[in-house]
Amino acid sequence: MNVTTMITPVQGAAASVMAEVFAKQQPTAIKLRTSTADERIAKLKKLEAAVLANKDAIYRALAADLHKPATEADLDEIMPVIGEIHHAVSHLKSWMRTKRVGTTLTMLGTQARIRYEPRGVCLIISPWNFPINLTFGPLASAIAAGNTAIIKPSELTPSCSALMAEIIRQTFDVAEIAVFEGDAQVSTALLDMPFDHMFFTGSPAVGKIVMAAAAKHLSSVTLELGGKSPVIVDESADLNKAARSIMWGKFLNNGQTCVAPDYIYVHEKVLPQFLEASKTAIKKMYGDDVQASPDYCRIVNERHFGRVKRLLDDATANGATVVTGGMAVEGDKFIAPTLLTKVKLDSAVMQEEIFGPVLPIISYSDVHEPIAHINANPKPLALYVYSKNQGNIDRVISETSSGGVGINVSVLHFSHANLPFGGVNNSGIGSSHGEYGFKAFSHERAVMRDQYNSTPMLYPPYTSRVKWLMAMTLRFFA
Repeated sequence: MNVTTMITPVQGAAASVMAEVFAKQQPTAIKLRTSTADERIAKLKKLEAAVLANKDAIYRALAADLHKPATEADLDEIMPVIGEIHHAVSHLKSWMRTKRVGTTLTMLGTQARIRYEPRGVCLIISPWNFPINLTFGPLASAIAAGNTAIIKPSELTPSCSALMAEIIRQTFDVAEIAVFEGDAQVSTALLDMPFDHMFFTGSPAVGKIVMAAAAKHLSSVTLELGGKSPVIVDESADLNKAARSIMWGKFLNNGQTCVAPDYIYVHEKVLPQFLEASKTAIKKMYGDDVQASPDYCRIVNERHFGRVKRLLDDATANGATVVTGGMAVEGDKFIAPTLLTKVKLDSAVMQEEIFGPVLPIISYSDVHEPIAHINANPKPLALYVYSKNQGNIDRVISETSSGGVGINVSVLHFSHANLPFGGVNNSGIGSSHGEYGFKAFSHERAVMRDQYNSTPMLYPPYTSRVKWLMAMTLRFFA
């Protein structure tokens, strides 16, 4: 059987082939435990070169799958991957270095250190919304940590999945990195295998399935999920700046972004001004005819188009007002950038993650109202506060919980290489990016060496002398 030519069929993969590749990667993973920083850096540079060499093909694939403009592909797909690789190359030797830890009083006479070791054979299940970024970004972390990897990209972006499979096939041996395309059946077959670590990016609902599968083998997991990321705009905010930032973060990739603003609480005193500033920001970005704009993406497929349209229709049927947008063209998978007011909190658009270009806006009179609403719902992946009032900012941060926080900025914290990116509970488990991604794919192994510790003096039999020593020890620490 020719594994190289069979590991990336468009419509699934034979379980026997997946098992064969998994078996090939197991001894490779053991060999990679002793890999050096220079060896890993060489692989990272191979990945970088392959991405850059296929830049035009990446543009074409993203345009085919998501109608994504080349500039946006550079901004949110290619540049984050290259940045992740460069950051790892620059810091990997430091990350890999064995770290000495201080000796505690009870451990006097010993030395201790932490070794960062590869987890082994890893599974990366990547999503469709940023297919290049959210596949090759985690892969860079897995390589930096010294692992092998099997990748399952999303079948909803077939052009990107096929391209990534070809890039990996041409760049790496299957014993180190392999790609299996296909639908949920392929994911299910892979999840049945005893991976050492599973890295999943997707919805909380599927995240529960991945976590349950990992539990069968006690595989460790990193889950990057989602949720409804709220925004609070108070009466002190720079409204023009806030509107531009929020509208960009929301309608980037047509709202199909895990950290996109999902709904906004705006103080009632500034709501009219904020709405006008938001309409102006949308017009400045996409012009009078958004459908004709070359800079506006599309919803990934007809099913998701129908889902977002149903949320919009349900909201308006229950009394929501369309401030701007609202137009939907099924054949083009186009929904205009849409702002809604007078949205009922129990409507579907406020209960489900929207993941599309529809943005509910709710007025409030006291900051306690949005805080209470946020705390009454699952913890979001991101939370954004637009304010010049430090007291309000501190109160929102201290009284809520979320994966990350943006103050007078949206979405950009995802790209900060020195910040952990991840959720909390419903929005995710574990962190990624930079050193945090390296640690996600590493085992922190504790190593302790004895020199002259006094513990043997307390071994049985527990004579009166031992009891006296124990009593003195406890008294000393008390």
